[in-house]
Amino acid sequence: MWTTTVTVPKGVVTQYRYFKGFFLESKSAGGPCQVIVNMWEIHHRPRTMSPTATHQNIDDGQFGFHNGINCVDSGWLTCQTEIRLRLHHSKKAPVSITKKKFKKSRFRIKLTLEGVEEEEDDEDENELSPSSWHKMTTTLEISMISANGYKSRHSQPECGYALEPSQWTEYSIHTMDPDNLELTFEFFEEDLSEHVVQGDIHPGHVGAACLLSSSFLESGNDIGVVTLPIMGRNSRQTIGKVRVDYLVIRPIQGLQCDMSSSYTKYWKKRGTLDVGHRGAGSTHAAKHHRIRENTIASFKSAAKHVSHQEDYCMSQYYCPAIASTKLVFFLYSQGVAFVEFDVHLSKDAVPIVYHDLTCCISTKKKNDKNLELIEVPVKDLTYDQLQLLKLAHVTAMKVNDHKDLLDDEDEIDEHQPFPSLSQIFQAVPENVGFNIELKWICQMKDGSWDGNLSSYFNMNTFLDIILTDVLQKGGKRRIVFSCFDPDICTMVRHKQNKYPILFLTQGISDKYPEMMDIRCQSTKIAMSFAQSENILGISAHTEELLKYLSYIGDAQSKGLVVFSWGDDNNDHETRRKLREQGIDGLIYDSIGEDSIEQPNIFQIEEQHSLQEVITETLKSSSCSCYSIPCSLAPCIASKDRGGNLESDSGLSSS
Repeated sequence: MWTTTVTVPKGVVTQYRYFKGFFLESKSAGGPCQVIVNMWEIHHRPRTMSPTATHQNIDDGQFGFHNGINCVDSGWLTCQTEIRLRLHHSKKAPVSITKKKFKKSRFRIKLTLEGVEEEEDDEDENELSPSSWHKMTTTLEISMISANGYKSRHSQPECGYALEPSQWTEYSIHTMDPDNLELTFEFFEEDLSEHVVQGDIHPGHVGAACLLSSSFLESGNDIGVVTLPIMGRNSRQTIGKVRVDYLVIRPIQGLQCDMSSSYTKYWKKRGTLDVGHRGAGSTHAAKHHRIRENTIASFKSAAKHVSHQEDYCMSQYYCPAIASTKLVFFLYSQGVAFVEFDVHLSKDAVPIVYHDLTCCISTKKKNDKNLELIEVPVKDLTYDQLQLLKLAHVTAMKVNDHKDLLDDEDEIDEHQPFPSLSQIFQAVPENVGFNIELKWICQMKDGSWDGNLSSYFNMNTFLDIILTDVLQKGGKRRIVFSCFDPDICTMVRHKQNKYPILFLTQGISDKYPEMMDIRCQSTKIAMSFAQSENILGISAHTEELLKYLSYIGDAQSKGLVVFSWGDDNNDHETRRKLREQGIDGLIYDSIGEDSIEQPNIFQIEEQHSLQEVITETLKSSSCSCYSIPCSLAPCIASKDRGGNLESDSGLSSS
């Protein structure tokens, strides 16, 4: 057992958590030490102490266990970097053999970490050398996922694993020296009985491919593909090549996360939550919404929408001493629990809210009433330029529809497209949660790219800017990230320790083209990915869920939260089916046209807390008071007030 002494204020409640990790002395003299968190406690309520004596011994049990509950999580990137090396058949087989002798061979592959690239110098032997830092902090693990399951973060067998066409194989390296690693892929024939080199301790070892991580730094990219020659063991001739997909995850620059709270895997089970798609709904859905999508006005409309029913809850308090009756009405907003919107960056790195990767701007010749539309990537325009645009949706180019461009010239600020993320935080009530989709380009199976953009921002820089904005402005708001790109999901999980993320997947679809990345090709493999990366859950396409409703229960039994999205969700009968299956969240457009299936549950919880405070206050007064509360659920207006109303679920309310 170890102990330590800390100084805390006497008689004051201090909150704390335990963690396992490293304290590393600074590489520079007099600099601050660096902390690596391997595991930490994430109980919803942290431990507390309130010492009354000058010296007090505290022994409050075992790491991870608090109030009888074991709740720990892996750490996040504080000062170290994580490198992911992946072998998969998304585009083509990762291993190509040219040597005739091995043309029909099947191989096992093992990744070994040889050490760090060191240059000779005259360092003081007492100082930490790169090699000693490397030995202390560098780890190597392997994960494998497929539609049939996953095996996450474990050590490799002596001769590695064979590659399977339907499997994603990924090696994870945590290191303090991300740009100085020597990594070797060892290749073994599947039949391990034959010695390629006589007396070799590893039967079947046919060759190796070497990778220097400094090549990532030299390329200037944190994500990409490198092709390495496989050198034979005997002749040292090339026997083939291996295609390695890489991802470098760096810690957020200029921001330190604390341990005050974590919701990365926390989900309080409630009923199904209503999520307003792009605010009050897509402007380009089948039913056109007059309020432009992804604007401040749209988010406010979704948050404040009140159904045709005047739902309210009443508590009555009677106090004989003052001979009066106090009636307290709790009005429940019928607004959505969350609003969903897409965030990406302008050219000058301002987080902005807009759905598409491109927009259409109009041009016209002098004395010519005809408009010509030009499609422009949003990332190529600055924030100020975006604010000046009169734009149309990209579909307008196909149907010659210029209605967006012919609206009133003087748009109200709240209806202006391209609001900044900061403006949305300020304008939308804090009891409305944010489902923030992180916009990123996707490649299709046919090789084409979303928005015809084959290149985008540096992924680390992109996320650092947006995550910093959210972490600084999030306050008490409930926030869930989501993204169609699995690498973005992985990065968000490891760059910060506060907010959860859902993996968006279109699954097997007739409506959308198939994705290149095998992790995106079905709802089942999306579940395996979410489990392997230990993220909150998935946001699945309703098209595939309707074919396999059991997927909802399957995912939840694996500890995953399940949202759904898609045009099918705009049908109330579809929503009823999904609610019956216990889905956690529904993202849909028809906010404001039909009555919301349920009120904002977060606001209800706040009102209940207020109701309890009022009750306790009246009970503690000198008066003799009693309370006659109604049901905790919102009451339905009486017939003489609202008539016999038909709810969106198709059930009669009276």
